[in-house]
Amino acid sequence: MSGKGNCYDNACAESFFHTLKVEAIHGERFLTRDAMRLAVFEYIEVDYNRTRRHSANGYVSPEAFEAKRVA
Repeated sequence: MSGKGNCYDNACAESFFHTLKVEAIHGERFLTRDAMRLAVFEYIEVDYNRTRRHSANGYVSPEAFEAKRVA
């Protein structure tokens, strides 16, 4: 985190949480916390990290981006 007044310090996190809320949580009714945890886990690990492309990564998925960096 950067100093007070820097509008870009939280942009990536806020963008992610907005997308999570809109695509995975908004309008859903979860009976238990475990059901919500599972839905969030599946969204992050299955959809967001493996298939969703990101402009910050050169329009590849985070999984592909990490694999390219490791190789």
